[in-house]
Amino acid sequence: MKIIRTAIALLALSFVSHTAFSATLPGIPQFIDEMVAKHQFKRAELDTVFVRAQHRPEVVEAISRPSTIKPWPEYRAAFVNRQRVKLGLAFWHKYRHTLYRAERKYGVPQEIIVAVIGVETIYGQNAGNFRVLDALTTLAFDYPRRAEFFRGELENYLLLAREQQFDLLAIRGSYAGALGIPQFMPSSYRNYAVDFNGNRKIDLLHEDRDAIGSVANYLKGYGWLKGEPVAVRAQFGGENCPGEIVTPRRVAEWAAAGVKPEIHFAPEKSARLIDFTLGENKEFWLAFNNFDVITRYNNSDFYAMSVFQLAEELKAARKVGLPK
Repeated sequence: MKIIRTAIALLALSFVSHTAFSATLPGIPQFIDEMVAKHQFKRAELDTVFVRAQHRPEVVEAISRPSTIKPWPEYRAAFVNRQRVKLGLAFWHKYRHTLYRAERKYGVPQEIIVAVIGVETIYGQNAGNFRVLDALTTLAFDYPRRAEFFRGELENYLLLAREQQFDLLAIRGSYAGALGIPQFMPSSYRNYAVDFNGNRKIDLLHEDRDAIGSVANYLKGYGWLKGEPVAVRAQFGGENCPGEIVTPRRVAEWAAAGVKPEIHFAPEKSARLIDFTLGENKEFWLAFNNFDVITRYNNSDFYAMSVFQLAEELKAARKVGLPK
């Protein structure tokens, strides 16, 4: 099997003597037992793989200080900028037929698909430098706060590697173990990735067209509503937020509380109110179902708003015919 051959070959290589391997982390032997019993992996194969998995403390450090702790203007500027718009327009032009097909099939606007890929990896240019096996192993067994989640993703990564004949020890991704052009976690890869270029193979590591279809399928799978709004700026006449703002309310209820969207919406539509700090002021938005669907990609209002605003910039730039 390819995984075994690769792992054994790596065993023959010389490594720096102080490299910290993960095999001794508490819980790994029991995890191997579970994978053997539950999924019929070969014990010797997994023993060999985890001997080579490296414990990466910097992964825990990175996930413990997410970029969303930055002020909103700084966070936004990292993703909604001239470079990503320019590259996004080129990506949109190159794959315009594929994006049109994805929109027709899944109901997700083309600009949203392009924006997600732009925010995630700058259209495949930056898919991450951490070995996925190392990242997931470290988080599964040395990050108690979310150990159960990452243990599940490690399980899915092993299954994905077996299904796709990945080289477990070679695939690189983010510090959280997300991989490929759209930065799918292994469970999302297994559940939502699609063959969108028709070559009978799903490849999110190298195939842009597969990434396009898979992002659209993912968003639809989490409840994207075709033709429905994402978010809209709102004006609030008071000095403070109008009470509890996390729970969605009907637009009519927000209006009664003094929150007025800049675009008219049917009064029965449901939205939650979100605010962003800009210097001494606050900017208010009504966020609808599709906004919350984007947060299923990354559970952050900063993230979802960056995707939405990049999408709006791309749509506007494309409409006026800026260079693609």
